[in-house]
Amino acid sequence: MPKSCDLLFLIVVTLSIAAPAAHASQVARETDVVNLRLGERILVDDGSCPAGQIKEISGTKLTPAGVVPARKCISRVGSKR
Repeated sequence: MPKSCDLLFLIVVTLSIAAPAAHASQVARETDVVNLRLGERILVDDGSCPAGQIKEISGTKLTPAGVVPARKCISRVGSKR
């Protein structure tokens, strides 16, 4: 039976590995998005969305030609980077 500190360490390591995958990266232009993966979300701050929103590109469908991106404007959360 593992000790409680060993179990806590295992949980922290597991969460720290999984956390970056849930965070969306941000780029300035849509042309900066390369090699989009299925389920990946990238924020594009190119000014094409209304005030207070930012464009989100996400890999939604896998085809023989590659991942098909979906684009939509979402609410900008927090301050501008």
